[in-house]
Amino acid sequence: MNSQISKFQIILLGVFIFNLSLLSCKNKGAKNKDEISTPIDSTVNNKPFFKLSLAQWSLEKPIHSGELDPVDFAEKANRLGFDGIEYVNQLYFSKYRDAKDPEAAFTKLLDTLKSKSEQFDIKNVLIMVDGEGDLAAIEDEKREEAIQNHKRWVDAAQILGCHAIRVNLFGSNQEAAWKTNAVKGLTKLSEYAATKGINVLVENHGGLSSNAKLLTEVMEEVDLPNCGTLPDFGNFCLRRKNGEMWGAECVEEYPTYQGIEEMMPYAKAVSAKTYEFDENGKETTLDIGRILKIVKDAGYNGWIGVEYEGTGLAPEEGILKTKELLLKEAEKL
Repeated sequence: MNSQISKFQIILLGVFIFNLSLLSCKNKGAKNKDEISTPIDSTVNNKPFFKLSLAQWSLEKPIHSGELDPVDFAEKANRLGFDGIEYVNQLYFSKYRDAKDPEAAFTKLLDTLKSKSEQFDIKNVLIMVDGEGDLAAIEDEKREEAIQNHKRWVDAAQILGCHAIRVNLFGSNQEAAWKTNAVKGLTKLSEYAATKGINVLVENHGGLSSNAKLLTEVMEEVDLPNCGTLPDFGNFCLRRKNGEMWGAECVEEYPTYQGIEEMMPYAKAVSAKTYEFDENGKETTLDIGRILKIVKDAGYNGWIGVEYEGTGLAPEEGILKTKELLLKEAEKL
C-alpha cells in the first residue's frame, strides 16, 4: 500500500512538473510571437531592402560580338543568380527591323522572350528604350513621331509583364524649351501607357535629363501617377567636350549624390551603375554604401538593376562583383 501510494505520488509530481514546463513554454511562445509581429529591418537574415535585377547593357559587349544571343538573356540572368531582368530594346533591332515582315518578326520575338523568362523563372522588370526619337524635341512633328515610336515598347512591356519602360529626354539644350517640350512628350506618352498599366520612367542619361532639379520640375508638371524617374548611379554628365553626346570627356557634371537624392521621391526603378573595383571589391568611383542609404531613406524597396560598365573586368565578373557589393553594403544599413 505504501509502495503504491509512493508510486502514485511520484506520478502526480511528474504531471505537475510537466504542466509547469508546458506553461513556461507557452509564455515563451507568446513572447516570441510578439517579437515576430514587431516590424523588423529588411536586411535581417541577410535580406536586402530591394530586389535585384540584371540590366542587359551589362552584357552588351558579348551580345555585340555575337558571343551571346540577346534572346538568351533570361537564361544568363538565371545562371548569375538574378530574379529579374531589364531589357535594352536596341539590342534586338536586328531581330526584326530587317525582316521580310517586321511586325510578324517583332511579335515572334516577344513570344520568345516571354517564353524564355517563364522557362527560367525570371521576372521581366522593364524595357530600356533607345533610338526611337526625342520625346523632348522642339518640333511638334518630331516629338509626335517619338511618342508613336515609344508606344510599340509600351505595348511590348505589357505583353512581357514588365511594370515600366525607361525613356530618354533628349531635345533642346535650352532649359526653358527643354522643360516645356519634355512635359508635352512625357504627358502624352504616359497617358497612353496608363491605359496599358505601364509606367514611363526617365533616366538621368545625359544632357539636361541629367540635371536632376530640372527633371524633378518636369515630374511635378506632368503630375501623373505612372510617370516617374529611374535614378542611375552614374550618368550625371551635363555637357561633354566638343558638344558630343557620348564618348567624349565630360566637362560639366551634376553633383551625383545630390542628383540621386533629388530624383528618388519620383523613382519607380533604380540603376546601380558601376565602373571599376579595387582588390577588396570596392567601387573606386562611387560610394555605393552612401548611395544605397539615400535610396533606402527615400523609402524605396523595389528593383535595383545591376549595370556594370567597366573595362577592367569581364562582363560576368563585373556583374557579380556589383551584385556582391550591393548585398554587402545593404547589410550595413
